Amino acid sequence: MAYFVYILECSDSTLYTGITKDLIKRLDEHNNSHKGAKYTKARRPVKIVYSECSADRSSALKREHTIKKLSRDEKIRLINAKTIC
Repeated sequence: MAYFVYILECSDSTLYTGITKDLIKRLDEHNNSHKGAKYTKARRPVKIVYSECSADRSSALKREHTIKKLSRDEKIRLINAKTIC
């Protein structure tokens, strides 16, 4: 089953990176549920600004780790270079 690596833009313009199997469900959790990340709960609403597909959980986690190490400017370039899948 495919996984998605995604970047959210929070209401304070910060960026949050995560992985999921279901982008729409996870976005709803971030915005409306106690299941959302602690970081995004205080920064609602959030919106998906980037996503990419990964073949499995392992590769998604590795890609998430790589993206989290990027600077904000590098993340913005990534967001601008690729459309949401």
